[in-house]
Amino acid sequence: MQSDFSQGKVWKNVINQAIPLMVAQLIQILYNVVDRIYIGHLPVIGSNALTGIGLVFPITTLVAAFTNLFSTGGVPLFSMARGAKEEKKAELILGQVVSLLFITSLALMALCYIFKRPVLFLFGASEETYVYADQYLKIYLLGTIFSVLSTGLNGFINAQGYPKKGMMTVMLGAIINLILDPVFIYGLHMGVYGAAIATVISQGVSFAWVLSFFMGEKTFYHIKKENLILKARMFGKITSLGISGFVMQGTNCLVQIVCNKMLFMYGGDMYVGIMTVINSVREILSVPGSTLGSGAQPVLGYNYGAKQYERVRKAIRFTAAIGFLYMLIAWLAVIIFPKEILSVFTTDKAMINLGEHALKLYFFGFFFMSFQFVGQSTFTALGCAKRAVFFSIFRKVIIVVPLTIILPMLGLGVEGVFIAEPVSNAIGGLASFTTMYFTLYKKLPE
Repeated sequence: MQSDFSQGKVWKNVINQAIPLMVAQLIQILYNVVDRIYIGHLPVIGSNALTGIGLVFPITTLVAAFTNLFSTGGVPLFSMARGAKEEKKAELILGQVVSLLFITSLALMALCYIFKRPVLFLFGASEETYVYADQYLKIYLLGTIFSVLSTGLNGFINAQGYPKKGMMTVMLGAIINLILDPVFIYGLHMGVYGAAIATVISQGVSFAWVLSFFMGEKTFYHIKKENLILKARMFGKITSLGISGFVMQGTNCLVQIVCNKMLFMYGGDMYVGIMTVINSVREILSVPGSTLGSGAQPVLGYNYGAKQYERVRKAIRFTAAIGFLYMLIAWLAVIIFPKEILSVFTTDKAMINLGEHALKLYFFGFFFMSFQFVGQSTFTALGCAKRAVFFSIFRKVIIVVPLTIILPMLGLGVEGVFIAEPVSNAIGGLASFTTMYFTLYKKLPE
């Protein structure tokens, strides 16, 4: 039975969507984080291999950006069509997104193979670390189609009111990855190659699960041939709304490139490895905050389409309050247990000692990110693409990137790279939330 988000308690609707999505994304992160943990503990080569994996981050982030372009653009339109009872339109949107994801995944895989070596050196690779980055990437890219389609279509499962089904998409793959990683890495002595092979197999299983859902009887919306033919008008609507998700991931890619390059210049391979660990920690700790916003989007979009504006306001208030509380607790955990967190990823004492201070600097004032999540998710859910895009660019491109380049040059060295993030969280997060409050929340009809 499909969910009617205009009924029941708003906070329960948000939580019912957010919790399975949260679990699913935490498990999704395990695809890559578990690889990093196992690789970071490899004897002798662990630190360099971990750094090499970190150099692949911008490429995997870029793939995620294109996935978000069509997924986060299609899902809100899909939810609004459902709320307005336009079932054929909802099914058309689903088909259009399937085609866009498939074509894009093939193009990205081909381009990444062609420009692999120059791109990795551009991202801060040295001769020592390139070896491991190359080993991982040339296998990982084989699973691009599986990764893009399973991740991109999962939002359509959640938007229909089947968050547990969506959770299973990544749970199946992650469990298989957890099992296969030690087998391939240690048991078969394949090292970095083994980590990549395990990941591709697990992504294939996730893709098979998603495909079986849309071909089965559980869903009211099926993937039909006639809806796969791209329509210019629909393409424009999807991409204009999804550009926010694309820019958010795309700017993450840009920031990762700049950070790796500056850290390599001022600190060497060790600090690029430390940033790999920090990015892993940030990915994990950000999930509850970001998925709370993502879980609220179908509820916001449905009620907005159904003209239930007070329910929209309630969802925004609830998401903001719970998101802030969580991010505050997460920040305190990093401040209190930095060495314990770093030890999960590496046994290198030098990396742990240097990373402790870097971790504290990077996560200072982490709770400001909650305002960014709420602002962005609300703009996207209610179809305000231009504002969502602006604040994505504002925080990363206008604040983080210039500070990451300028602060080290002013004498702060590697510390300047880590300080740029909390400054952007405070300025960008508050600007996004304040604008959303006065331009959307306050102007919703009674």
